[in-house]
Amino acid sequence: MANLSLTLKLPFYRLNQVKALEFEKLTAVNTQVANKLLRVGIKERKKLTSAAFRHIEIGSMWINQTIRNTNAKIKVKHFKQMWLEVNNQGFEIAKSGDLYTVSFSLYRGRKGRIPLSVHQASHADVLEKLISGEAKLGSLKLCKSKKGIWYALIAVSMDVPDAGEIKGWIGVDRGQNNIAVAALPNSFGKFWKGGRVKSLRRQFQRTRKKLQQAKQIKEVKRLEQRERRIMTHINHVISKQLVQFASYFGMGLRFEDLSSCRQTMKQKKKTKSDAAKNLDTWAFYQLEFFTKYKAVRAGVPVESVSASYTSKSDHRNGVLGVRNGDWFRGYDGYRCNADWNASQNIGQWIGFSCPLDLQKTVSAMGAVDVEGGVNDSP
Repeated sequence: MANLSLTLKLPFYRLNQVKALEFEKLTAVNTQVANKLLRVGIKERKKLTSAAFRHIEIGSMWINQTIRNTNAKIKVKHFKQMWLEVNNQGFEIAKSGDLYTVSFSLYRGRKGRIPLSVHQASHADVLEKLISGEAKLGSLKLCKSKKGIWYALIAVSMDVPDAGEIKGWIGVDRGQNNIAVAALPNSFGKFWKGGRVKSLRRQFQRTRKKLQQAKQIKEVKRLEQRERRIMTHINHVISKQLVQFASYFGMGLRFEDLSSCRQTMKQKKKTKSDAAKNLDTWAFYQLEFFTKYKAVRAGVPVESVSASYTSKSDHRNGVLGVRNGDWFRGYDGYRCNADWNASQNIGQWIGFSCPLDLQKTVSAMGAVDVEGGVNDSP
């Protein structure tokens, strides 16, 4: 059994103005407590408990968690916001009619129950497991979005069954023209185009440039956060569809290992200046991370394989060919989409296409006379 950790972000159901103002007030008090703790020496701070803050109206379990959170932030000099948080002993999840509720004692000696709004069916399944004891509660954090909506962030851990037997592997190639291409072995592929993302990147880049010239630093930061949220949403959508695609055909997902790619992939100065082409701005790892935790929950196995020569090798026989833009050409004139070819190689990498020690082979090939070879190779 694999262990899966999730954080449910659930808005409170029809939260009245009195409760919202109460949360606002106590969050401000909690932030003041955290900043007071920063002015205390680290050794003395670690010895403190909620007994030192009896004059504070917030419950002792919340104060203790604030002390732990503050001690964990070693390099922080000042907190702009310290959200209220409590461990699993300080709250309960229950169901009342059709509504799920969370109960906790925010004040000392007072306990309240607040209904939650659940939009996703998957969240309802997790909440049912929490109530039945199949899943374990983590911590509860109360936070507010920039739109003024209060949320309950509930950490959950549960056991999920290990991935069963699969029919094969679906290779997933990531890039800029196509954010992701997932192809069945020797069959069709599913493409997620990157044109919209490219135009968004350039649009945000132009707006940031104007704001920087006007010295509107706060607006620049706000714009960067918005761009990050949009890209995160896109990666969430693609990762969900990737897992559904693999689950439907009863296959696993295989990614190319792009760790340290920023050190190995060289970029020209002109390329880096364009936000749509700069590799440093693309969230390749985030897409893989989102897919992995969704796949664990769905029982879909995920692997990572070497990325070397996946774009330059012919998926039919592993022979090096020529990639030109969106097209790949084999030594015999065979042509196909380059990203689809790469995804085929990733899916069939072990035992069929190029062996994992291909780099050693190529270095040995360099010492051989290449006269009479195909495409400059022996």
